Amino acid sequence: MAGLRQATALIPNPAVLINTIPILEAQASSEIENIVTTTDALFRQAQLEGLAADPATKEALRYRTALKAGFDSLKKRPLTTRTAEEICTIIRDVRMTVRKVPGTALANNVTGEVVYRPPEGGSRLRDKLANWERFIHGSEELDPLIRMAVAHYQFEAIHPFTDGNGRTGRILNLLMLVEQGLLDLPILYLSQYVIRNKAAYYEGLLSVTRHGAWQQWILYMLRATGETAQWTLSKITAVRELVEHTAAYVRKVVPKQYSRELIDVIFTQPYCRIENVVDTGIAKRQTASTYLHKLVSVGVLKEKPIGLNKLFLNSRFLTLLTHESNEFQKFGALSDVRARRGK
Repeated sequence: MAGLRQATALIPNPAVLINTIPILEAQASSEIENIVTTTDALFRQAQLEGLAADPATKEALRYRTALKAGFDSLKKRPLTTRTAEEICTIIRDVRMTVRKVPGTALANNVTGEVVYRPPEGGSRLRDKLANWERFIHGSEELDPLIRMAVAHYQFEAIHPFTDGNGRTGRILNLLMLVEQGLLDLPILYLSQYVIRNKAAYYEGLLSVTRHGAWQQWILYMLRATGETAQWTLSKITAVRELVEHTAAYVRKVVPKQYSRELIDVIFTQPYCRIENVVDTGIAKRQTASTYLHKLVSVGVLKEKPIGLNKLFLNSRFLTLLTHESNEFQKFGALSDVRARRGK
């Protein structure tokens, strides 16, 4: 975690992390709840917000929005029940408050067997959430990672909302790590580990409820945090290498179009638009279009018309973000570029 925090501080353009890792987390956290979309669709739609998208993609993007809103809220106040309500409201796209009606039960998706009945009653739930808040902020004798693991169980066991508890709880995990000073940005791709170990995740939660198996649960969360931090750190290192390799290549083959600001734009997220270049003040629209098309001509970007919109895809960046490998295809020599132009 310390290495990840240090790497985050050293990266020249933090937007690379803020606009990418949370989308990966959004896709994975939504998939845990059987809301399935692709990272490509999410990155593409992130540039086309307000336009048509399938329901799963819209819902996953709301997770990203909720994570950002929660992160911003930490500048004003500590984590509270109000934070959780605001996050869940954004995720569900409807006003969510602590549930008051009875009848909530968690059942096995296959057999329909009820495996857990969370507590009921608005005042009782709020009392338990107040206890959750006190534990987060008042148990400083415990390591923050232990507190995060225990607090996550608490929140999921309370199950304060009629829907969206899992995704809200996983956002709260990241925010707690930020609040406790273990991270500066909420960029830990924790849901990836949960997807790969989904059965153990739910078994761990249930075992605490039924058998008080705290050690099993805490070790699961520590492994999840450690492995995810290492994965994220390795991915950040690879992204930095790709950024520098791309910058050197562009500076060599199209020096008139090269600027560090332009490189930052195409690495803010895998898809970009002409407007993104214009908004940074690099160039006006016509010149910005020329710059991006020049990068297409030398193989850095790929042009992707989407309806009436024109997107430019940094395919190496997308592949690096969405694949396990941290290797990336190097750009060819200047002679290869000229040969491709000749064809």
